[in-house]
Parts: sequence; C-alpha cells; structure tokens
Amino acid sequence: MTKNGSTPTTESPARIGGVGRVLVAVYGILALAATGRSVSQILSRFDEAPLAYSLSALAAVVYILATIALIAPGVAWRRIAWITIGFEMAGVLIVGLLSVFDPELFPHDTVWSHFGSGYVYIPLVLPALGLFWLWRARGARA
Repeated sequence: MTKNGSTPTTESPARIGGVGRVLVAVYGILALAATGRSVSQILSRFDEAPLAYSLSALAAVVYILATIALIAPGVAWRRIAWITIGFEMAGVLIVGLLSVFDPELFPHDTVWSHFGSGYVYIPLVLPALGLFWLWRARGARA
C-alpha cells in the first residue's frame, strides 16, 4: 500500500504522463491509419502489390502492439514495447532504403516506403522518439 492507500503498480504514472501520452496518441492514430490503409489495399487490389500491402498490414499490427505495450503496465509489456518499436525502426529503415534504391520491388507504397513520406515522415521519426522515451523512462519502473 502507498501513502494514499492505493496499491503500487509496476510502472510509475510518469511512464504514461506528459510526453508519453502524446507519444501513445500518435501511435494510436498511426495504428488506425495504417490499419485502414492496409485493409483497404488488401481488399481492393492485393494482386497488384502483395508485398507492399502485406508490409502495410504488418506495420499496422506493429503500431497496434506498440500502442498497447506503451500503455500497459509491467516489465513484460515494457519489453514488448522495446521489441515492437525497435522492429518498427528497422522496418522503416530497411523498407525506406529498398524503396529508394529498388523502386520496382515496391510498385505501390507501404506505410514505410520512402521512410514514411506518405505519412509526413512520422514513421521515421516516431520510433526514434519512442525508443528515446523508453530509454528515458527506464527509471519509472518500481
């Protein structure tokens, strides 16, 4: 029990306060946008660019999982946040480079194509901010 009678959690409120709330909100918005885009692409024209549209769906799943992991308390969820956001960073860098140097590989854009240019480069900046925030909030664990 804490001073105010509440049960302590495994994470401090600082983890999801302030900048963390903005980060979670942006992740949530990007999760919705990527999900909507990928579902639309897969249902309407999957045969035109199966790799690109599958990567968009994968990105959507990563954003959803990262959003949940940033909100959920506990060490396991914190690890999942590190893994998903790290995977996101690798994905946007790899797909970004491939889409620039081998554009025929991606005849249609993905969320991560050209480093997220279709999303105002948010997919490039967001994982860097997310990883930095997780690193800075590492002391917020109980």
